[in-house]
Amino acid sequence: MQNHKIYNMAFAKVYPLYINKAQRKGRSKAEVDRIIFWLTGYSEEQLLTLLANDTDFETFFKQAPQLNPARKLIKGVICGVRVEEITQTTMQDIRYLDKLIDELAKGKTLGKILRV
Repeated sequence: MQNHKIYNMAFAKVYPLYINKAQRKGRSKAEVDRIIFWLTGYSEEQLLTLLANDTDFETFFKQAPQLNPARKLIKGVICGVRVEEITQTTMQDIRYLDKLIDELAKGKTLGKILRV
């Protein structure tokens, strides 16, 4: 049931937290955006529209133009759970994004974060 709270949360409420986390560690908003674009296939214009419309997380991922198939290469623990073991697709995609932002904040290069 707690997942529904996350699914229904506006992406626009969490997006600034991602940026703040990155910037506190010397990273940029542009790098956060690049991660989001890589993961979801959204363009900058589409992201701005989603933010302005208070799109919820579930819709954000379900309507993503092209979820990157390489996201399945993301491994590790986030919020005490292994991302590769999460069975709910939307929750797994949310945690993939969380994991990528964590990697950015920990100083990994974008090449490693984006699995290229």
